[in-house]
Amino acid sequence: MCSLVQKYNVPGPRYTSYPTVPFWNINTFSGKKWEETVKKSFHASNSISGISLYIHLPFCENMCTFCGCHKRITKRHDVEMPYIKSVLKEWRLYSAMFNERPIIKELHLGGGTPTFFKPENLKYLVDGILRFANKADEAEFSFEGHPNNTTKEHLQALYDVGFKRVSFGVQDYNETVQKAIHRIQPFANVKNVTVWSREIGYTSISHDIIFGLPHQKLEHVINTIEKTKELRPDRIAFYSYAHVPWLAGNGQRGYNEKDLPAGEEKRKQYEAGKELLLKFGYHEIGMDHFALETDSLYKAMVTGSLHRNFMGYTSSNTHLMVGLGASSISDSWYGLAQNVKNVEEYQNLVEQNIIPLYRGHILTEEDQIIRRHILNLMCQFKTSWSAYKLYLPQMSSILERLNELADDGIIEITEGNLKITEKGRPFVRNVCMAFDLPLQKKSPETKLFSMTV
Repeated sequence: MCSLVQKYNVPGPRYTSYPTVPFWNINTFSGKKWEETVKKSFHASNSISGISLYIHLPFCENMCTFCGCHKRITKRHDVEMPYIKSVLKEWRLYSAMFNERPIIKELHLGGGTPTFFKPENLKYLVDGILRFANKADEAEFSFEGHPNNTTKEHLQALYDVGFKRVSFGVQDYNETVQKAIHRIQPFANVKNVTVWSREIGYTSISHDIIFGLPHQKLEHVINTIEKTKELRPDRIAFYSYAHVPWLAGNGQRGYNEKDLPAGEEKRKQYEAGKELLLKFGYHEIGMDHFALETDSLYKAMVTGSLHRNFMGYTSSNTHLMVGLGASSISDSWYGLAQNVKNVEEYQNLVEQNIIPLYRGHILTEEDQIIRRHILNLMCQFKTSWSAYKLYLPQMSSILERLNELADDGIIEITEGNLKITEKGRPFVRNVCMAFDLPLQKKSPETKLFSMTV
C-alpha cells in the first residue's frame, strides 16, 4: 500500500460535479442557455421526485483556517435579513421560470455558518422558500450546524419547518490541532448539540472528521473517532484535509506544508480511522462517508440509488439542483452555473431582477457520458461501457490509463466492465481521473486541486 500511496498521491478533483469547475467552457455559456437547461430539467425532475435546493449562507464570526469555502467573516448580525431577502428574491426569479409549482425533495443550508443566523431568521427564510413551493413526500431538509453556536432554539426552529438531518463539524478534538485550524471546540459542545438533536427528533445526525490537518498525529485521529463512538452519530464524513492555499486565500497560509502529515502518515490516519469506524458498526458509503445500517444513506447504497452532487452524497437523485446565494452552484444535469461570489454584487444583481450568474458550463454529449461513469464510480465503485450509450470514442486511451490501475490491483476490468477492488477504494479519485478527458490535457504544472491522498 505504501508504494501505491507514493505513486497515486497526485493532485486531483473530488468530483462533486463533472466537468469540474476549472474545466468549464465559460466562453459558450450564457444566461439564456442556462435558463433553457433549467426549464428542460425542471419538469422531468419535478414530476419524478421533486427538485433540490442548496442555499449558501456565507457569514462566519471567525475564520477557520482549514476551510476552503466562500465565506464572509463578520460579527455584524444586521447583515442577516438583507441577505435573506436577496435569497428569497432570487428564488422568485427561478420560480418564474417554472410552468408549475415546484416540489422540493431536498433542501440544504450550507456555509459559511448557517447557525450564524438567528433561529427566527432561518425560519423566515425557509417559510419564504415554501411560499412558492410544496414539500415532497419524505423530503430531506438538512443544515450544517456549528457546535459552538448552535442552540436548542436553532434546532427546534428548523425542525418545526421540516428539517430532520443535521451535520456538525468536529474536525479533531486535540487542542493543538484545534489551535492550528482556529477552531477551539470542546467535546462537551458537540455532545450537547448531538443530544439536543436527538431529543427534538432529528432522524439523521452527522459528524465531520478530517485527517491530514496541521500538527495532527495518528493518536489524535484515533482519539477523535473513539470519542465520536460515545455519541454514535448516524453518519460520519471522514475525509482528507484539502490544502489549497492558492484557492482558499489567507486562511490556509497560517501554517506551512511541513506542519502537515506527510503522505505515509496521512494514509495511516485514514486506514486506522476507517478500521475503527467499521469496527464500531459503520459501513463505507462511496468516498469518505460512513453510515449506520439504519441511515438512509446506507439504504440508498444497498438499493443503488445513491447520488452525488455539490451537496455531497445524497439518497435522492433529482435532475435539478438550484443553488441560491452568493457563490452557490446550480446543476440542471445539462448545465452547471455558479453565482457571483461577492455578497454586495450578488445582492445588487438580484435587486435588478437578474439571476446573479458568474460563470457556467453547458454539458456536451461527451460530458454527460463521462459524468455518468464518474457518478457510477463514486457511488457504486463500478461502471460499464458495454452499452452503446456509455461508450466513448476515446476508450482505447482511457483503457491504457486504466490498465496500469488494474496492474496495481486497484481495479478489475472484464469485457466492458470495471470494478474498484476493496484495496483500491482509497484511490477512487484516481480511477475517475482516467475518464476525465479535459484533466488529461492540462499542463502538469497547473495548480488546480488538492492531493488525492
